[in-house]
Amino acid sequence: MDEQFWHDRWKYRDLGFHQKKPNPFLIRHFSRLGVKPGSRVFLPLCGKTVDFVWLLSRGFEVAGVELNETAVREFFAELDVEHDIGQSGSLTLYRADGIDIFVGDIFKLTAEQLGTVDAIYDRAALVALPEAMRRRYTQYLIELCQGAPQLLISFDYDQSALAGPPFCVSGEEIHSHYDNHYAVRKIDTTEVRGGLKGVCPGQEVTWLLERG
Repeated sequence: MDEQFWHDRWKYRDLGFHQKKPNPFLIRHFSRLGVKPGSRVFLPLCGKTVDFVWLLSRGFEVAGVELNETAVREFFAELDVEHDIGQSGSLTLYRADGIDIFVGDIFKLTAEQLGTVDAIYDRAALVALPEAMRRRYTQYLIELCQGAPQLLISFDYDQSALAGPPFCVSGEEIHSHYDNHYAVRKIDTTEVRGGLKGVCPGQEVTWLLERG
């Protein structure tokens, strides 16, 4: 992953990946993870997602990691809550009541720093990474979160027709990453309205990954 690519996306406000409303698949399917209010949910490569707000409003604690500090600053400014900023190893940690967001490279975040994770919600992390990085990411995520169950959202389309991100991550690839650690189940498939970036047809696919 070219870090400068993502820093430039924030610098030049090229934020097509940012959703202004909570993700409909999160709302529709989060309960399938079976975690109760008070549980801690981890969002990798989180940006300034409003999905945090939806989870907080339902009594969950949230944690995230994000490469770009501008995104995290904007999240807390828009949420308008008091927060502390400190260091956690080589990462910067923004912390408020029920919220921990680490700023920096996800591969430098340790399980000890992150703490307890009861569930993972991956809407925009796996699909943001090129194929060469995805195996490393999925194995790291499993270790980082000690195999916590996941709600995962992917895109399926003709990668030759469009350069990512978001990248196409096929069902076959998802099974190859996770079958040794989870019971992997496809629970929703929806056509992308207007196609991927208006270029080619595609599907948004929701997966439930439960401990085997």
